Amino acid sequence: MDKKIISIEKLLQTPVCMMSGEELAFLFNNLGVLDKDKKPEPSMPSPDRKLAYGIKGIAETFGCSIPTANRIKKSGIIDKAISQLGRKIVIDVDLALELAAERKEEERND
Repeated sequence: MDKKIISIEKLLQTPVCMMSGEELAFLFNNLGVLDKDKKPEPSMPSPDRKLAYGIKGIAETFGCSIPTANRIKKSGIIDKAISQLGRKIVIDVDLALELAAERKEEERND
């Protein structure tokens, strides 16, 4: 068996299609060593942040019906609290309640 020594820097410059399985496995095993400076990003939201999902989540947050929750979402009042990708809707509950309270206060002052 022919053993050759390749530096990680040279291996990183090599196209994946040109690597042997051994080189690719070595690179994957040592990626953690290369990224010591970077802190892993948390995949879960912070525990103090409350989230609700979907139109049903909006309805539960505001204690209203689903059609009313749909109207609240479409009105744009809580847009800053909503993250939507395609059909997936995630609502930051605390922010949504704050935004709704601010809107209600503005309407009272007008």
